[in-house]
Parts: sequence; structure tokens; C-alpha cells
Amino acid sequence: MTKARNILLIEPNYKNKYPPIGLMKIATYHRMLGDKVTFYKGDVKEFLLNDIVTDCIAKLKSIDANINWKKQEVSIQKYIKTRQQKYLHEALADAPNMFEDANSKRALLEVWLKHFCDFYKNKKYKQAPKWDRVYVTTLFTFYWKITIKAIQDAKLLVDDIENVKLGGVLASLLKGEVETETGIKPIDGLLDKPGMLDDNDIIIDDLPLDYSILDEIDYKYPTGSAYFTFMTKGCTRTCAFCSVPILEPTYKEKIPTKDKFEVINELYGEQQNLLLMDNNVLASPRFPEIIQEIKDMGFYKGATFIEPNQWEIIILNLKNGVNDKAYVRRSYKVLKHFLDKRAKRKMAQIFYDILEKYQLLQLETITKENLIKADKVIAPIFERYRDKVPKRRSVDFNQGTDARYVTEEFMRLMSEIPIYPLRIAFDYWGMKKQYEKAVRLAAKYEIDRLSNYLLYNFKDRPQDLYKRMKLNIELSEELEIHIYSFPMKYIPLFGEEAKHRKYVGKFWNQKFIRAIQAISNVTKGIVPSGREFFEKAFGRNIEEYEEILYMPETYIIYRELFEVQLGLTEKWQTLFWALEAEEAEEAKKIIGENDFTDLENKTQNKKILTLLEHYKLKQHDVKKVDNRYVLTKSKFDKLIESDRFVELTLTYDFE
Repeated sequence: MTKARNILLIEPNYKNKYPPIGLMKIATYHRMLGDKVTFYKGDVKEFLLNDIVTDCIAKLKSIDANINWKKQEVSIQKYIKTRQQKYLHEALADAPNMFEDANSKRALLEVWLKHFCDFYKNKKYKQAPKWDRVYVTTLFTFYWKITIKAIQDAKLLVDDIENVKLGGVLASLLKGEVETETGIKPIDGLLDKPGMLDDNDIIIDDLPLDYSILDEIDYKYPTGSAYFTFMTKGCTRTCAFCSVPILEPTYKEKIPTKDKFEVINELYGEQQNLLLMDNNVLASPRFPEIIQEIKDMGFYKGATFIEPNQWEIIILNLKNGVNDKAYVRRSYKVLKHFLDKRAKRKMAQIFYDILEKYQLLQLETITKENLIKADKVIAPIFERYRDKVPKRRSVDFNQGTDARYVTEEFMRLMSEIPIYPLRIAFDYWGMKKQYEKAVRLAAKYEIDRLSNYLLYNFKDRPQDLYKRMKLNIELSEELEIHIYSFPMKYIPLFGEEAKHRKYVGKFWNQKFIRAIQAISNVTKGIVPSGREFFEKAFGRNIEEYEEILYMPETYIIYRELFEVQLGLTEKWQTLFWALEAEEAEEAKKIIGENDFTDLENKTQNKKILTLLEHYKLKQHDVKKVDNRYVLTKSKFDKLIESDRFVELTLTYDFE
């Protein structure tokens, strides 16, 4: 019989919206083989420390199980990390105060604490790695530094770097650079062939996802209860700005999905929404079949969802030993939420007493054994009072649909599922005709919540972005629908420019990009469908839009403060438009670089220097007080008529 392996799955410490689907499939794969799987998201060295602390607590518990060592976890961690004696004493606060001889429990506990501290501080873990294989997933190329650090740290966890496996977007697009930097050759593209990780016939890309690993970590992906899957793979297009032809070079017009859903439902319970990651689903000649399968899975127009009994799922999986760590952690969240939100009056006290009796009130004291023991009294209460209110289901083709493939029949089919929102890509102004046709068809079939991705900073001009956003405002008004725009900045796929967010397109400059980001940050990336907001944020016409692009960034963000309360925007406008043609050209070049230090070495023109003083005001010069914004810096008093700034407040107009 093959020995079970210790497998570690790592997602680096970057922020992302969607869980790591590749790692979730790899988790399923290794559990099928009988391996022990652990998932971690964050700084790898922090994981290493936490893992050593976990082993230390297990050892201390074996010596004296009467002490709640989880309660002392913080002190134990601080001691192992710093070797400071005060933390050692804190960690042993509940240890028996016996004579200090070599045979006492306290002395033995202290010996082991010092052992684990030495193990960590002297990096002895390198000599005895516990992980047989470590997988590191990668995402966007501009997360280069974070990702490379995670890979380098992961190498400390194995006896041979051959046992570190890399995959994902960054690893596939920059595979040469990754190998040069780390010495590890990444897995290129999908795990869609047998034998890619081990000598067997399993195709990992075809496996269902292991949702349980998401409960092993503190990080919360904002997608909520959802199935994550594909109906197709790849794309029929070869757009120069897109990585899909490289990552998924073969278009697959239909991926088997229904069987995977049945596995997910059995193990983890039904999910509320369906989030499809297809890159060009409308290109599939089997699109009618795809829609029918979506409906068969319970996602038809008007479909509702009642959350399954989460307590039953937890107990079933604990009894089956699916992922003890995950379901112990999940039990804490579920029980706490139930106690806070669902248990009614007198029953709340009864439920609290039950949790207290079985030590289920704190994560540190919860055990698998006590959860199973408590099931007989918790189960009937939970079932009676749990949330059974039907909730609306939705389907989201999250990567966007291709307007060039939209037909009336396709739109009619999409109207048969609860699509919310319908995302339609609008990558450049030249797609206007196809895009507008698709939007009008959506409105005809009563799909009234739309969202679209607006690529910018590629081959487009800044004015093109404005025209696309404004068209969405006009279509929203005319068709009485809501179109939410998401401007997305282009970053190269390869080379040094792919490793950060600094790339500037031919017709753009640093200041223009910052202006778009400044507005988008206020609304968390969304441009809503209302004309009033749009015209205030981006301008009533191209001329106003262009002025806003050149406007000082702080004036853009805190529009009402500088425009209405302080009157500085008008002063800036007067100076900006008073420049002669040559002066304006010189000033715009400096502004475009978005660097307002050492200005005297950039120009000797006093009119330009006076104008540029406005750009020295930064976001940190404005502070928030009781949900209102105040400007307190006095060194810029030459910008206003008075001798000093008068502290003023206002309500932030974008909130």
C-alpha cells in the first residue's frame, strides 16, 4: 500500500476575488489518492511558524492534556518567534507548579517549548521537511514580487525543489522568468492530460472542486455561496491583449459539468449561485445544450434556493473524516451565526448552555469529538430554527460574453436562466455596432442588469474610454435598464512590464491613468448607470473629461471640498486655461509624468510653477472626521487669498 503523502497547497498573499480553482481540483486529486492535504493563503514564513506552533501544542498536550494549550497559543507563538522569557512564563501559566526537578511535568514542558523555539530559530526544519509536495498557484503577472517570495519560501518546506510545483496564470505566461528566478520549471497551462503529476490515468482538470479547503483559512473570498465551473474552455479569438489563447490554446465547446455538481451537492450541499468562468461561451455551437444543462441543474428563470442544513453537512463530513480542520473551523462560524441570528429568545440561552457544556463557544476549545457528541442535542434545534427563507438564484458568465457572437436566439436562450448580471465585453470603440446590438437584444428579452468590461491603456485613446462609458449611460436611459461599467487597465502579458502595474499605453500617460483610477477607487471600480454621477465624475462632454484628466488627483477625489468649499478647483482652472499654447504643452508634459517633486528643475516658467503648486496637495493632506472631510495643511496657504487655511468640512459627495 502506498504511503499517504503530506501535501501543502499555497495561494500567495495577494488579494483576489475568486478562490483558486486549480488548487481545489488538486485537493480533490490528492484526497482521492489518500494523501493528507492542507491549504494556506498568505505569507509562507508565517505559515511555517504557525505549523511549528501547532506541532508544539500537540506535543505539550501529549504531556499534559488537562491544560487548554490552544488558549496559550499566542504566548507560545511569541516565545518560539522571539525566545523572550516572559512569553515562556505566560505559556506555562497553567502548568503545575511542582518542584523544579528534571522529572516534573513543568520542567518537561519547558524543555519541549525550548526545543521548538530552537527548531524554528535555527531553521532546523530545513533538515526535516514534513511536506512531500508543495503546490504554489499564481495569478496576475503584476503580483510578481509577492508570488516569487512565496515560491522561494516554499522551497524551505521540502527536501528537494523538484517537490515544489508551480502553476497558474503568472507561472504560464512568465515561465522562463520564473524558472530563472526560482530554479523551478512551472507547469504550463492546464492539468488536462493524464499523468501530469503522478503515474496514473487521472485527468485533474476534469475533477470536481474541493470546497472544504476554503474553510481552512481566514481569508474570505467575496463570492459567497456559488458553484465555480466552466461550460467551455478556451476562446476562438486571438486578441493581442488576452492571455487565454496561451493558457487554454484549444477551444473545448462543451465541458461535462452535471456530474461534478452532484458530487459537490453530496459533499458540501447545494450552492446558491452559478459562477461560470468561461472565456467565450457564446462561441460554442452547443450553446443551446449548455443553457438546457444550466436549467436542469436548477438555474431557470425565477429559480430560488433554500440553504441546506449546514450543521448536517459539518457532522457528516467530520464522521467521514473528509477534512477535520476545515469542518471544525466551519462549525465555529455556523454555530456562532446561529446563536447570534437564528436562535430565538429563551432558546438562545438553552443553545448557549449546550455550546458551553460541549466547549463549542470558542474555536480554541472546539474538538471533532465534542461536535459529534453534541449532535444529538444540537441537530433538532438547528433544523427547527435555521434559515429556510427562499433566496433568488443567479447565473454569472463572469469573464464576459462576446458581443460579436450574440444573436437573437442566443439572447432569448439567456433570458431563460436567471442571468445576473449579463456581462458583455466592450474592449474598443470599433465594437460599438456589435455591442449596441447585443445590449438592445438584452433589453428586448427583459435582461435589465448588465455589466461590461472596458479595456483601456492598450491601443485606445483616453477619449475612446469616455465615449464607451457615455454610450452605456445613454443606452441605460433609452432602454430603461442598468449598465454598470468596469474600466480595466491593460498590462502587458510578457517581459518586465508584465511584472508591475506601471505600463503606459501609447496614447496615455501616468496622470491620465491615475485620474481614471482615482475616480474608480471611489466607487470600487464601478461606473454606475446614472447620468448625474457620470457627468460629475467624468464630465458632461469630452472637453470636461479631458480637463478632469489633467486636474490634480486630490481635487478629483475630494471634488466638493476643493470645488465648492475651498474654491481651489476654480483657481486651478483659471491658471490652467490661461497658459499660452507653448506653455500649455510644456505644463501638460510635466503633469502627464505625474511627478511633482523638484519642479524648479523641470521648468523656469513662473506661470507653470504656480499652476503646479496645486498638484502638491496629496490625499494624506485631507483627513476624515466624523464622516466628513477636512483639509488641515497650512503650508499651501498661498493657494488661497487668506493668510492661512481655514479648516472646512463637507460631506463626501461620492458616498
